Amino acid sequence: MNNVVMLCVELTGEYRPLSEKPLVASVDINTSPNNAGPVFFRGTDGQDVPWLSSVAEWHALTRVDLSEIYVKGTPGDVVTVVGGT
Repeated sequence: MNNVVMLCVELTGEYRPLSEKPLVASVDINTSPNNAGPVFFRGTDGQDVPWLSSVAEWHALTRVDLSEIYVKGTPGDVVTVVGGT
C-alpha cells in the first residue's frame, strides 16, 4: 500500500462517483447505520443495487477505480471509503 485513501462521500438524490478523478485503490466501502435510508450503487446493468444502512453494510473491494463506482441516496447520508493505493 503506497497511499492512504480516506473518503466520506455525502449522498445526493442523483448518482455521483466516489471519486471525481480516477483513483485505483483497495478499499472497504461502508454505509452508516445513522443514514436515513439505503444507499444505492449503480450496477453494471445500470440498475439500482441497494445497500442497507440499518445494518451498516460494508464490502472490501480490491484494486477498483473509485471514479467508476456511482452512488446515490437520501441527501445528507454518507458512504465512507477507507483503504489504500
